[in-house]
Amino acid sequence: MSRFKYSYNAIVYYQEEIAKGVDRVARFGYDAIELVGEPATHDVNEINKLTSDAGIEVSSICSIWFGEERDLVNPSAANRQKAVDYGKSVADFAAGVGAPTIIVGPSPVGKTAPLAGKDEEWGWAVENVRAIGEYAASVGVNITLEPWNRYETYFLNRLDQAVELLEATDLKNAGVHGDMFHMNIEEDSIPGAFLRAGTALNHVHVADTNRAAPGVGHLDFRPTLHALAELDYSGYLAFELLPASNDPFSMLANGGSQEFLDEYTEKAINHMKAVEKELWPDA
Repeated sequence: MSRFKYSYNAIVYYQEEIAKGVDRVARFGYDAIELVGEPATHDVNEINKLTSDAGIEVSSICSIWFGEERDLVNPSAANRQKAVDYGKSVADFAAGVGAPTIIVGPSPVGKTAPLAGKDEEWGWAVENVRAIGEYAASVGVNITLEPWNRYETYFLNRLDQAVELLEATDLKNAGVHGDMFHMNIEEDSIPGAFLRAGTALNHVHVADTNRAAPGVGHLDFRPTLHALAELDYSGYLAFELLPASNDPFSMLANGGSQEFLDEYTEKAINHMKAVEKELWPDA
């Protein structure tokens, strides 16, 4: 029996019908699938039937469509409001498919320099993350703040920064999110950062050093699983794997990196369960 709950982010399946992704993660023994928001592109009733028939849950919604026109810390009030409205729509989507958690990024991937002063941006982040979080609470959903590496954002890069923002919001239905790919770049220690975040940690993305399946890079997952066990972490470990390209989605759409479908979906969970078995052979 696994010590942790495993999910697979459908971000790498984006070019397929969602039914194929649900079937794939169920076939390889996952507990859940992480869906990608743009809510308007999904049929909630279809997803609920697919996951129910497959015997899996929806672990979370990966809100990747915070972007140039949806930026919680943009100087434009209209832009910030679009981002808040988007976050609320993702919360509604999560509630509709029974997902407990949505991921929130205060500033979008690819925006690597501020457009306003530090204090002003921080104030907007607190205000707007709080607005999304309070709405999410009203529909029974939690949020999680995800730091990304310095090459993708300037705003939140480490878990301690995310904890600081979380505490400033005073939200009770929120936590922070550790992505091992980004953490491998930014943190002095992945397990150490998790332990310092403590009970604030409510979501985890798993990937090897090259953002491929665990076992394909050179990350030792044993200390990290020890740390999560020490925290009695009860959230999902969701694999977010992407090809090594500045445009991974075009690569996939053109038929490249097919190992990220069946092969890596299977390899990822098998590797982590093998590490669990090594650490806790009597479990």
